[in-house]
Amino acid sequence: MPDGWIAALGIALIFVATTLGAMAVFFFRKRNISPKLNQIFLGFAAGIMLSASIFSLIVPAMEEKTAYMPSYAICAIAIALGALFLWGLDKLIPHIHGDNTEEGVPTAKVSRTTKMFLAVTIHNVPEGLTVGITFGVALASWNTNPHASVLSALMLSVGMALQNVPEGAAVSLGMRAEGETPTRSFLFGMFSGIVEPIAAVLGLFLAMQIQVIMPWALAFAAGCMIYVIAEEMIPEMNGDGSHHHGVFAFLVGFILMMVLDVALG
Repeated sequence: MPDGWIAALGIALIFVATTLGAMAVFFFRKRNISPKLNQIFLGFAAGIMLSASIFSLIVPAMEEKTAYMPSYAICAIAIALGALFLWGLDKLIPHIHGDNTEEGVPTAKVSRTTKMFLAVTIHNVPEGLTVGITFGVALASWNTNPHASVLSALMLSVGMALQNVPEGAAVSLGMRAEGETPTRSFLFGMFSGIVEPIAAVLGLFLAMQIQVIMPWALAFAAGCMIYVIAEEMIPEMNGDGSHHHGVFAFLVGFILMMVLDVALG
């Protein structure tokens, strides 16, 4: 299979996984996810995202050699810019976090269900960027490392897809708990992931066409993901601190993504 088609498959996979997860609303009788299961889902997703941030983004960015600035300085600045970008979206776009706290510009015109939808959509942006940038870097360096880097990017896409399944389920079941019909809940869950392939295509284009920004783009995407992990996922996966389901799921996700990216890639 040509590497371009592998990239297309990887980008499509992350959206398909969200859609499959959103279909849970048709099979689960309960309208919400138990706190224990939610902590496991969040911990697993956070582990995958942190591992991807380190091994698929920051390490390759550090390995990029530039004449104008040390790679560690580029990484430090770009990670900070990525985190600030997500922080800005959090402050501007009205949305509801998992603990029911609201953030963003106050407005009465946006419904509660829409705010829940926007919360997940915002945090899907860095995931899509990560997949797209990784594929873009792999394709741009095809002459020097034809297939290994593309396979590594595909493994990252598989890891993201694994955590998108429970994420899609969480959105659709959450919408169902708010009183939406199963069909509308499914559509909310599915379209919460549509931003991922869009962001992925943007990241792919930037990484392929503007090679000088490769280390910046990689570290920027890492900063976005680390912000999401630290700001929302880790606090929610810990709950009241009396259980450790989320912590063990976090370790499983981290190890799985590390193996997929390092060993197979």
